[in-house]
Amino acid sequence: MLYAILGRDTPNSLDRRLAVRPAHLERLNALLAEGRLILAGPLPVIDSPDPGPAGFQGSLVVAEFAALEDARAWADADPYVAAGVYLAVEVYPFRKVLPA
Repeated sequence: MLYAILGRDTPNSLDRRLAVRPAHLERLNALLAEGRLILAGPLPVIDSPDPGPAGFQGSLVVAEFAALEDARAWADADPYVAAGVYLAVEVYPFRKVLPA
């Protein structure tokens, strides 16, 4: 089943985010290689694809996992969690409708 993972950034965490980004991307690329990643990306603080020093307010990942508990465990093990980038992480079952 698909799950939406929403990580909400701690204020002023851009430097920490940038420092651990390679490890974060490594995990996402592993999901991609397994054919389980639907989409992933950051949520800029401002209305710009490159927010510069304004940074990000969080991230969204939609990926396939065997169960909700597996999605939560994967999200909780993210380097952004360990580094204190994410203030909170929410995981929801997700039903893709479009595109078919």
